[in-house]
Amino acid sequence: MGTTLRTETADGVRTIVLTRPEAYNTITHELASELGQAIDEADAAKGVKVILLRSEGPAFCAGYGLDWSTEAQSEKEGRTRKWDSMADYRMMSGFVSVYQKLWYASKPTVAAVQGWCICGGTDLVLWSDLIVAAEDSVFGYPTSRLWGVPTTPMWVFRVGFENAKRYLLTGDEISAPKAKEIGLVHEIVPPERLLDEATALAKRMALVPLNQLQMIKLYCNQMAENMGVQSTRTVGIFLDGVARHTQEGDDFVTLAREVGFREAVRRRDAPFGDYGSGPRSRRKR
Repeated sequence: MGTTLRTETADGVRTIVLTRPEAYNTITHELASELGQAIDEADAAKGVKVILLRSEGPAFCAGYGLDWSTEAQSEKEGRTRKWDSMADYRMMSGFVSVYQKLWYASKPTVAAVQGWCICGGTDLVLWSDLIVAAEDSVFGYPTSRLWGVPTTPMWVFRVGFENAKRYLLTGDEISAPKAKEIGLVHEIVPPERLLDEATALAKRMALVPLNQLQMIKLYCNQMAENMGVQSTRTVGIFLDGVARHTQEGDDFVTLAREVGFREAVRRRDAPFGDYGSGPRSRRKR
């Protein structure tokens, strides 16, 4: 279908596969455009009852392609005009509107997650109706430590106030068993069974008449809508922009320009000893 994904259809299930394993399926403008189109087409397709999102490679999605993000912000530093909060909001809203298609699609959406699913990866996947995760998957929002705020309110809706605050106020990584325990994901399975189990769940849903699936999804989602999904989304997108343009955020971009983005991230996360930075990342929590 495009350069960042492909689609497959069988037994009433349209599978959307992210296909940039060498880049850990990081989010780019191109991926967002192709993903939005793929979800719209799946929702409109006759014979499709359920949408399954998965990815190739060692990571489901390691967040935004932040090399281009930091470069874009760095380029703005030399301009005379200040940061335009509304332009930033429009840009990020474009990404989030794509992710929300998983939520607003009339058909159920299931995500199969392996490996890293962090930062922008969670902004994307948490809009799915159900998440099946491999036992070796890792979730988290390390940019809540510096240079970001979640753009999805689904952290709070899925895990509750205390757990959302616990993991967003520290940015700590979340192992798959812990993600299952706190309700961030629906189910965890052995890595070698991930595709089979997620596909089986999607196909089981597809046994139900389409209009029933649509009505039940609308019924469940309406509760969250009544509790402020959209207003919280708006606040999250605005604050994410603010977080990237604080003094600390600008300093982070400057550091990334000097030493490289990966080294800047390593220095940010090293005191916490996670996300591959130390022993904590290898402990089951």
